[in-house]
Amino acid sequence: MAEEEERQQYQPNLPSPDTEITENPTHQRQEDYSWPAIRFDVHPHRAFHFRHQFRTSPIPNNFLEGVKWSPDGSCFLTSSEDNTLRVFALPDYGSENANDCSVAADEDSYAANLVVNEGESVYDFCWYPYMSASDPITCVFATTSRDHPIHLWDASSGQLRCTYRAYDAVDEITAAFSIAFNPTGTKIFAGYNKSVRVFDLHNPGRDFEQYSTLQGNKEGQTGIMSAMAFCPTHSGMLAIGSYSKTAAIYREDNMEPLYVLHGHEGGITHVQFSKDGNYLYTGGRKDPYILCWDIRKTVDVVYKLYRSSEDTNQRILFDIEPLGRHLCTGGQDGVVHIYDLQTGQWVSGFQAALDTVNGFSFHPFLPMATTSSGHRRFVDPDDGNDEFHLSADENCASVWSFSVASMVENDGAMDGDDYNSHNLDQHP
Repeated sequence: MAEEEERQQYQPNLPSPDTEITENPTHQRQEDYSWPAIRFDVHPHRAFHFRHQFRTSPIPNNFLEGVKWSPDGSCFLTSSEDNTLRVFALPDYGSENANDCSVAADEDSYAANLVVNEGESVYDFCWYPYMSASDPITCVFATTSRDHPIHLWDASSGQLRCTYRAYDAVDEITAAFSIAFNPTGTKIFAGYNKSVRVFDLHNPGRDFEQYSTLQGNKEGQTGIMSAMAFCPTHSGMLAIGSYSKTAAIYREDNMEPLYVLHGHEGGITHVQFSKDGNYLYTGGRKDPYILCWDIRKTVDVVYKLYRSSEDTNQRILFDIEPLGRHLCTGGQDGVVHIYDLQTGQWVSGFQAALDTVNGFSFHPFLPMATTSSGHRRFVDPDDGNDEFHLSADENCASVWSFSVASMVENDGAMDGDDYNSHNLDQHP
């Protein structure tokens, strides 16, 4: 009876399945809009900067853990060690309000529009794929945290829309380690230990379908399912990374495993398909390389992209620009590395922070990106001082604005390669 009441309570506030599949404002906008070719040979300038809001937490060792743009580009979402998620709305691009925002080192550009507190450490978070600020019903994001069910939050009010609960063998709530909406926005896929549970978005509660990642002969993907991503071409494929150092590709409809990929030195923390859906990029903890796989021929790694991450267990998120030509990733050295995905060669890089850049996300249609930085610090007990003295470029989030190529340069960038290429000891 309680389950039925919960469904009735939350059902009116869930995105409509009729509009989410047939109408996508973000996709319609991008069909009429040509995303500009970024001049990656020119260093971006910092448009907005945020740090103080992440240092007012009662946790002295608070630091950011990731950042993601909303699908409509109106805002971005950050996650931090204090179990808090913050939504920052992007001021009108090029407006006077945007220019008036302070980027001084001693103050934030502006305050977060929304702050949501989770009960425990946040494992993963993601936006509803058809989120549009013009349609409040779609303004939601999902989170999963330790010892808690999956939460669906209202990105406008901060209210909890509904929960999706999974239970273990002794009927106790078990937390998902990774989550992702399917491309049609009707289901939430959640990764657990050697299993995946699939929740119907419009049926909150404890109803779900469960799939084991192991076959009857115990072959398949073992360990905790730590990262997942859907193919953007709606081909029905799902990639899942595991802390067992493997990545696997499944069919979305029945979770049939298609390939299991081996090659990482550490547990996988991020997976992402190329824009055309033919390649998969995987990154792991304490592993200095992002591996590129051709899913049409998964025998060997196509090439490796270096980043400074061999000494950290942090989840370091990378991203591919909307044109699908370049990949950007941070690392422990605070540098964002930019790679040409056609050649696997290093194009350029820029210093985004003075500590670990653990998050990078491209704006869906503007020549902008956002970064998050920070890592766990430990106080020397001999100092007798439990305070951290951080600079303005540590434990911070920044929005970067890139230079755009002219129309003539755009054509050249699409056909040829006038970028400077360097090889950082990459061996395909």
